[in-house]
Amino acid sequence: MLNVLYLVHDLCDPAVRRRVTMLQIGGATVTLAGFRRAETVPDFEDLSPIDLGVTADRAFAQRVAAVTRAAFSLGTRLGSIPKPDIIIGRNLEMLALANRARSIFGGSAPIVYECLDIHRFLLDTGAVGKTLRGAERLFSRDAQLLLTSSPAFVRDYFEAFGQTRVPAVLLQNKILDLSGKPAQPAKLPAPPANGEPWKIGWFGALRCAKSLKLLADFTRRMQGRFEIVLRGRPARVEFDDFDGFVRAQPYLSFQGAYRNPDDLAAIYGEVHFCWAIDFFEEGLNSSWLLPNRLYEGCRFGAVPIAMKGTETARFLADRHIGLLLDVPSVENLSTLVGDIDTDTYLERRGKITAQDLGTWICVPDDCRSLVTRLARLAGKEQPDVLLEVAA
Repeated sequence: MLNVLYLVHDLCDPAVRRRVTMLQIGGATVTLAGFRRAETVPDFEDLSPIDLGVTADRAFAQRVAAVTRAAFSLGTRLGSIPKPDIIIGRNLEMLALANRARSIFGGSAPIVYECLDIHRFLLDTGAVGKTLRGAERLFSRDAQLLLTSSPAFVRDYFEAFGQTRVPAVLLQNKILDLSGKPAQPAKLPAPPANGEPWKIGWFGALRCAKSLKLLADFTRRMQGRFEIVLRGRPARVEFDDFDGFVRAQPYLSFQGAYRNPDDLAAIYGEVHFCWAIDFFEEGLNSSWLLPNRLYEGCRFGAVPIAMKGTETARFLADRHIGLLLDVPSVENLSTLVGDIDTDTYLERRGKITAQDLGTWICVPDDCRSLVTRLARLAGKEQPDVLLEVAA
């Protein structure tokens, strides 16, 4: 059985749990180690993560110091675990620790670089960006595989900037469906009756102040014909006063966190549209990513709204689905959806529900494909299984 050491920057990130589950379902044994953004280490049921300490959002210097401290103590922290067959470093700081871990265990375990976001500091045109890109090239020199979630990350960053030339595997942010049952169509929300509002759901990592203001202004312009439902984990450091702002808006509501994937059918079943726009790192990472909410919303029949010129828009346009916003303004958003009627909405939704469900979900065979690919790097014999490779 493949033994994986998985080093992560935030044990509290729900996506970490999803990747651990994928590896386990695929047939790997996982040792998980990482930093956390909460007071306690989250429960992972059948494994006990190795706690490397606390880091914070937007605290770059603190994170560098934490990684440096962890590098010196890593031998002790990993001393009781079995020798890994392969080491995965999730994000740049953990790639640095992956190199340290590799040397601790004799320098033979292949390193995999998992990169699901391109931090704005990496794209800085000054000394900071050059230094970080140089560090990334240095730390990835022994990497043998790149795991990423969008072809734009490969095309517009890793290839365009010459950061790494190792093979890239595309692991899209699909919903993990381990039911083992044939995928069934979703129960879809009814269009609003006369006098009821259309609902736009903005779920997941809420970090975009520009989106929040745009949606608030839009709903005021629509005078109650549209409502915005917010769910997930707000990055409150990115807002002046997230809770106060939302409370002051008549057509916005924040309904807290949710369980993924357990609650997805219920929460998307309450909305008609999915907000798939993020200006958090406008023109950079936000233009390149394919967000979780894209797959979640489409799986459950919510019509996605995306920004033209982004990878999300390219994804939707290739499939002739969704709604694309030309300019991020109240006027353009009003033109795009403000006058929508039931027939138009049902037509748009029908194009989404006609897509193959494999577009939106990841099943056990996909998990086995991932572990098979990793096992080959480690020299483990596995049956041939096809895996999607990033273009």
